[in-house]
Amino acid sequence: MIKVGVVGGTGYTGVELLRLLSRHPGVELVAITSRGDAGTPVADMFPSLRGRVGLKFVTPQEAALEKCDAVFFATPNGIAMQQAAELVGAGVRVVDLAADFRIRDVAEWAKWYGMTHAAPELVAEAVYGLPEVNREQVRGARVLANPGCYPTAVQLGFLPLIEAGAIELGNLVADAKSGVSGAGRKAGVHTLFPEAADSFKAYGVAGHRHLPEIRQGLALAAGAEVGLTFVPHLVPMIRGIHATLYGRLTKDVDLQALYEARYADEPFVDVMPKGSHPETRSVRASNLCRIAVHRPQGGDTVVVLSVIDNLVKGAAGQAVQNLNIMFGFDETTGLDVVPVSP
Repeated sequence: MIKVGVVGGTGYTGVELLRLLSRHPGVELVAITSRGDAGTPVADMFPSLRGRVGLKFVTPQEAALEKCDAVFFATPNGIAMQQAAELVGAGVRVVDLAADFRIRDVAEWAKWYGMTHAAPELVAEAVYGLPEVNREQVRGARVLANPGCYPTAVQLGFLPLIEAGAIELGNLVADAKSGVSGAGRKAGVHTLFPEAADSFKAYGVAGHRHLPEIRQGLALAAGAEVGLTFVPHLVPMIRGIHATLYGRLTKDVDLQALYEARYADEPFVDVMPKGSHPETRSVRASNLCRIAVHRPQGGDTVVVLSVIDNLVKGAAGQAVQNLNIMFGFDETTGLDVVPVSP
């Protein structure tokens, strides 16, 4: 049994993390922090956790996080980098669900996130936690950078083609849609029901913070720089990401066989039958990524459809998947959740 703390347990990612950790047979939740809600029983704020989580929120100072085996940061960008070094020095393994340790180039990170990095030395050793790529490095990680939601869907969709050298690298396109929960639990006019419902819009066309993260991952897979156009959209649903990915093939390849072989041993990637069109509702509340690959009219354009739940495989579920790898649990422990339907 490992002792686990969660920093920032009041957001959508935080409560999703608590939902999954509370049913994990190898985890004891010992501290859940919130500066603003310290003293409030967790189950009072989130009745879905009644009978599962009996703790109260505590301040970070009261949490004794240094006594944990692992600490999750389900916090805004810029928080984990302030506290990670002290925890790592105490022998705690840190899993950051924000972006503090995802981008290797600290100057590039500062440009996109608008702040000076507080722990560049930890960026150098942090492991990017996409298990389907970095499983062996994850095992020994002291600092784990959990991938972003859009980057997870896009990278898993493109990787087989890039690894096989079957796609032009200079003009990849990722057209991705996310539900409103991706904006977090904080109040904002653009996420009010009258603003987001019955509407559909693109945003961040000039540049989105996930763009350098996606480029970094695809470039590492390719061994060369990639050209990527990434356009995110907000759709009027609560959960889910649907990424439609486009590229030009450079050689004739059996696309279905390529994807099935690449993900044959991956417990959380489901390559669907030829001709399929995966839906976000088919992965709701699960750690699954469902993928379908198409070659319209037999031409040289490939279209990949990749769907995930942005709060699970795109955040909390992938974090628990990484925890399982780091501590030697079966990778699916606590994550064998059947998607919710309807």
